[in-house]
Amino acid sequence: MAPSATSPGVVSQLNMAKDVKDVANGAEGRRYLVDRSLNELPLEVIGSKGNYLHMSSGRKIFDATGGAAVACLGHGNREVREAILDQMDVNSYSNSMLFTNPINGKLAQEIIQGTGNLMSRVYICSSGSEATEAAMKMGRQYFCELSPKQPQRTKFIAREHSYHGNTIGSLSLSGHVARRDAYTPILPRNISWVSACNPYRQRLANESDASFVARKAAELDNEFQRLGPDTVIAFVCEPISGAALGCVPYVDGYLAAMKAVCRRYGALFMLDEIMSGMGRSGTLHAWQGEHVEGDPKRDCLPDLEMVGKGLGGGYQAIAGVIAGKQFIDVIKAGSGGIIHGQTYQAHPVACAASLAVQRIIRRENLLSNVMKQGALLAQLLRSKIGSHPHVGDIRGKGLFWGVEFVRNKETKDPFPKTWNVGGRILDISLKEPFNITFYPGQGTADGWTGDHIIVSPAYNVTKEDIELITDKLAGVLEAVFEQLACEGKNAATN
Repeated sequence: MAPSATSPGVVSQLNMAKDVKDVANGAEGRRYLVDRSLNELPLEVIGSKGNYLHMSSGRKIFDATGGAAVACLGHGNREVREAILDQMDVNSYSNSMLFTNPINGKLAQEIIQGTGNLMSRVYICSSGSEATEAAMKMGRQYFCELSPKQPQRTKFIAREHSYHGNTIGSLSLSGHVARRDAYTPILPRNISWVSACNPYRQRLANESDASFVARKAAELDNEFQRLGPDTVIAFVCEPISGAALGCVPYVDGYLAAMKAVCRRYGALFMLDEIMSGMGRSGTLHAWQGEHVEGDPKRDCLPDLEMVGKGLGGGYQAIAGVIAGKQFIDVIKAGSGGIIHGQTYQAHPVACAASLAVQRIIRRENLLSNVMKQGALLAQLLRSKIGSHPHVGDIRGKGLFWGVEFVRNKETKDPFPKTWNVGGRILDISLKEPFNITFYPGQGTADGWTGDHIIVSPAYNVTKEDIELITDKLAGVLEAVFEQLACEGKNAATN
């Protein structure tokens, strides 16, 4: 058997990978892949196991983010690998227009049972952006087949500082100003936005959660009225914001209040849990932290829910749209099928990997570990960096935490965009002596300026892992602000 990346034979494996790289780049330095940057080579991963990524340089980097909150089981899980190989022996691909296979149905059953059987069916695709595109089309189809039909519904309401994907439709839904900027002239214009649920920057002095939520609900209600209540397909939000704001969780009562406004006007309630769902927040679905079945005041069950990242844990490319019972009933009574499909829809190998991931999460009771280690992560973040003069806010749920950086704690003023504080944190964290990942974001304050990082380790992390992550983050911040000072950038001066 060939050596794995963590077996005694790993050295020869690393050397072989280095030789491949040397040949690929050659004397002329030519590179054929479109990387994220065309001007800088990314670090090269040649092996991985558990929480560690092995670099071609010989270094090991602790993966404290799982990519973008993807690798929920860490790397190199043998059970998932075997599930992939077993399915390839059965069938690697079949046309979903004509065929199905047992693994698809088993995964769908696992997902629906994870909602407490409160939802009905799952559309399975390959990425979060695809899931958002599908959900938007599914929402439109619902009103075209509802009895009586409501074809005048063509609009969506989303939130500012949101991110739902990079394709034209999903980007049009997103409220992230910087990511939209270059493409704004070609984006559809049937989207409007209300403010995000961000108490750190929006809560009024002495405002209670109930008052804050009531103000948000009134804002959404006013937007329905402005657009024409019967023209709106859905309100779409992330229960816990992802890359755009950095893990800002819903305020208690917020999700139910937003759904109540949607119900008032007959619109759908859609949740984007691509990043925050499938266990990341401590419950399998983020909405389960607030929903109480049968209680209208706590009802936040979505009509459509987008999931991704943690669904397959990075072992295969997979995402999906979970549909509610009312939605499915309307489509069954109408055309009888979703007017949408893709070549790799419900790909059997991706489904096999995802099913293995989800069964491991359930069997090993990893959600309880997410809650336990998430509480420790919150505690240590606050004790180790909470008093830092440029840490403005620490927020999150489960193992999904964000740290927002400010130039002034009192005014909450962000750093100049050109200082690239979040990017510097990542750059320094990847180097010696830290060798760790943090996920940076920019535009936190106003869509352009403002910096944050995300910490989102695997669900099976230990107490020792959490201590290591927070110790290293404290050291990275010290190094970053020392670097800024050496460059003559006085972080404390407005």
